[in-house]
Amino acid sequence: MGTEKTTLPPAGTRRIALGVEYDGTDYKGWQQQPHAPSVQETLSTAISAVAAETIQCTGAGRTDSGVHATGQVVHFDTSAERSDRAWLLGINSNLPPDINVFWARPVADRFHARFSALFRSYRYVILNTPVRSALERHRAWWCMQPLNAELMHEAAQVMVGTHDFSSFRASSCQAHTPVRTLTHLNVHRAGDKIIVDCRANAFLHHMVRNLLGSLARIGSGDVGPEWLPEVLHARDRKQSGITAPAAGLTLVSVEYAPELLSGQLR
Repeated sequence: MGTEKTTLPPAGTRRIALGVEYDGTDYKGWQQQPHAPSVQETLSTAISAVAAETIQCTGAGRTDSGVHATGQVVHFDTSAERSDRAWLLGINSNLPPDINVFWARPVADRFHARFSALFRSYRYVILNTPVRSALERHRAWWCMQPLNAELMHEAAQVMVGTHDFSSFRASSCQAHTPVRTLTHLNVHRAGDKIIVDCRANAFLHHMVRNLLGSLARIGSGDVGPEWLPEVLHARDRKQSGITAPAAGLTLVSVEYAPELLSGQLR
């Protein structure tokens, strides 16, 4: 399993950070596991080939099976001396086509991809059409029933702020507290798609997908907007909507203090 301790690099090594994107369709999530392919294991293997030593990388977000990323951030410790360009090109040459590194750089010893993160942003896409799409099946949740995006956005604003999100927390969630600070939750329509953008200091397991399942009920007219604050205050997962499919979810970006990591440009 991944190393998740806020330790400094061992003596004689330095810490390297990477910006990573991936299509999560064929992986059982980010986290390495014994009998299933993971993004973490695949990336660690590629880094190890370039470093000529065994590497275990740590990610900012433990995305679920089938969830994608355009802005995942990882770090690893190594005694190997390589240029930024050598890390970038070497790692990518050892990766499958559905995982890609788009920047690499040394970082401060105290930088930690997961625990140094200040905010994480996700995007969820709903394909709102009467007929399903073969090309979008791994990139969006197909909802054939018409959804009112404006009503979904209006209802979602009650979620913004610091709350106990127990009603949107998976039973398998291992977080020590259900309290999270959601800085924005925006819903808008773009043609046949409904785009949902959210940003928080951290997210609970399945939190975004459970929120989407509840917002879809409101958008379809199944329940009114006043239902959502009732669910939030109930602090009971059984009171909220379904868990939206993983395929529509993408980790878009991770933010850090400028002195730790800045200028994450593609």
